[in-house]
Amino acid sequence: MTSVHVHPRLGEVTLSQTLRARRISISVRATGVVRLSFPYGVSQKRALAFLEQKAGWIEAARERLSRKRAALPEQLPPAEAKARIEELRRAAKADLPARIERIAAQTGLKYAKLTIRASRTKWGSCSGQNHISLSLFLMTLPEHLRDYVIVHELCHTVHHNHSPRFHALVDRLVGGREKPLNRELRGFVIR
Repeated sequence: MTSVHVHPRLGEVTLSQTLRARRISISVRATGVVRLSFPYGVSQKRALAFLEQKAGWIEAARERLSRKRAALPEQLPPAEAKARIEELRRAAKADLPARIERIAAQTGLKYAKLTIRASRTKWGSCSGQNHISLSLFLMTLPEHLRDYVIVHELCHTVHHNHSPRFHALVDRLVGGREKPLNRELRGFVIR
């Protein structure tokens, strides 16, 4: 169930009560749009109280994202943007399948299928059937962050969540560097 709540400081916030939510969580998109997700069994009142507690964090996140957007180059004309995506697609198809095969072999983790998409919302995802999808925009990242995203998605073939056990596995496979790598990755915007 989705609705819109108008917060006095934050403006419009999308409320999403969903079966997929395991806990109350807040996401702030690059555009500044705020989404509050919460599971059934949690009242809207409790979710909004959580939102209120996090209002300062949300404002800081919006400010950070705004600074990032301001530092980005101007939008490309449509023809150039299309050419850039095709160039990234070719590079991704040449690099990512072999890269995920190598990392899967090194870690002993198995996936069912790989797809490469022009996803602008996530670097990667893993379905319940262990189908991994990687964004062709991974090609804009340094190689060590491409590897980190792939390890992260491969770990979802074992733990289909972001539980402490999932993070422990990722951390072990990246040599105890999950937090700094994740922090570094957050410094990049899919574009």
